[in-house]
Amino acid sequence: MAISLVRIDDRLIHGQVVEGWVPALGIKRILVVSDSAAGDPTQSALWSLSAPEGVELRIEPVAKAPGAIAAFLADGVKTLVLASGPKDILALLEAGVSFSSVNVGGLHYAAGTVRLGKAVYLNEEDLHCFQRIAQRGVRIEGRAVPDEAEIDLLSVIHDRGAAAGG
Repeated sequence: MAISLVRIDDRLIHGQVVEGWVPALGIKRILVVSDSAAGDPTQSALWSLSAPEGVELRIEPVAKAPGAIAAFLADGVKTLVLASGPKDILALLEAGVSFSSVNVGGLHYAAGTVRLGKAVYLNEEDLHCFQRIAQRGVRIEGRAVPDEAEIDLLSVIHDRGAAAGG
């Protein structure tokens, strides 16, 4: 299978991806799924500079990403799919893209979020998206880099909901 990792990280391409995941998984292509990055030539150029040497970078808006992923499945190149939030991952699933797990590396603090992990803060929309992702049978695991222990984020979400009375 060409899709080696589906990851959510609001910083997109940064050290944990470039120095951790890319070499650990032998990634040769990064697909950034982001309407804002795809629609901003300056941001796209900056992301291109951030990609490791020898790793192809593609930036696609959410609506075009399923077509790109289908082509990637056929070519066998190890690909990391990277999105900045769970809403975009849910959109991929709803468009028919299939994967069994999603890694959550970082969703940083913003007003109205609650902390679920070291660098995972979610708002109500994120929680709802993760619940819908899980309903499709996708495992949601949290860890920043490959050598960290996995955290079952869905269990943490359920525990927090129970603790909050919901």
